[in-house]
Amino acid sequence: MTKKQKERDEARARLLEMVKPGDTVHTVLRHVSRSGMSRSISAIIYDEEGNNYNIDYLVSRLLDCPYDGKNGGVKRGECSMDMGFDLVYNLSSRLWPDDGGYALKQRWL
Repeated sequence: MTKKQKERDEARARLLEMVKPGDTVHTVLRHVSRSGMSRSISAIIYDEEGNNYNIDYLVSRLLDCPYDGKNGGVKRGECSMDMGFDLVYNLSSRLWPDDGGYALKQRWL
């Protein structure tokens, strides 16, 4: 097992402890590149008590996307769609492959 695969598996295990099907992942646009071709998007979840948790680093490891340490968030290179939805859809697809990517809900903050 490679180091990258081990990190991905650890991130997946931790995320499965934190989120359940039907949960909402809130997204925040942190940065847009000057060219407009790249974005950094944060993923935030809330627990039952209302505490929020930034899960950017775990999401970046699971999706094998760069983490933006300067601005915060997960770097995404595409720009022709709702990238918050795309981030959560891909997260859901990796956590629960049999649910077709729609196990989690997304909402912009």
